[in-house]
Formats: sequence, structure tokens, C-alpha cells
Amino acid sequence: MTQPTSDDPQVVRGRQEGRDAFEIHVDDSGRAAGFTQFVDHTGRDGERARIFPHTFVDEKFSGQGLASALVRRALDESIDEGLTIVAVCPYVRTWIRRHPAYEEFSTAPTSEHLQALD
Repeated sequence: MTQPTSDDPQVVRGRQEGRDAFEIHVDDSGRAAGFTQFVDHTGRDGERARIFPHTFVDEKFSGQGLASALVRRALDESIDEGLTIVAVCPYVRTWIRRHPAYEEFSTAPTSEHLQALD
């Protein structure tokens, strides 16, 4: 496996602030440069969704495109797993609007989705 860098970051699954998350790493320190949290939820209608409530990138990595790379990878993996994307996080919501090919795989948050975050 190659060493992650800011030009070639590595996205892995982990836990951040008590929730499952996709983390982006730019070195081998073990510390994430950023993350996007997620909660998997199966609705009453049987729909399997991945809810994204929060995304964070350390300010020292700001402006390097890490948040975009992180969200793209997280959404791609979610779609590959057959999950509907629910963007509660403003960054993820804006990212999807800027990348319309992802809109067909996402749905607006409902009260059921928001309750799943409690």
C-alpha cells in the first residue's frame, strides 16, 4: 500500500465523535485530516439509506480539495452498496447539487431520517 499524501489521500472507514465515518488521511500518522460521519438506516418502507449528518476537514488542510475527494468516495461506496444517500450535512447537500449525477441516488431527509440520528 502506498503512503497517503495530500495529493494522493487515502479514504478509510473509522469512527469519529461516536459515529461511523469515512476518514481521509494524508500521511501515516493515523490521524484523519477530515471525516464525514454516517448512520445506516433501514426505513419502515424497507429502504436502506446512509445518512450523512456532518463533515469536517482540519483547517490546516483547507483549500486542498480533501472534503470533495472524501465525499465523492463516501458517496460512491454508498451507491455501490445499494444505499440511498440522505444529505443532512450542508456540505454533502451542496456537493450533490454541484454534481448532478449523484442526485438520482439521494433523497431529502425526512423526520424518520432525523430521528435515526438521535
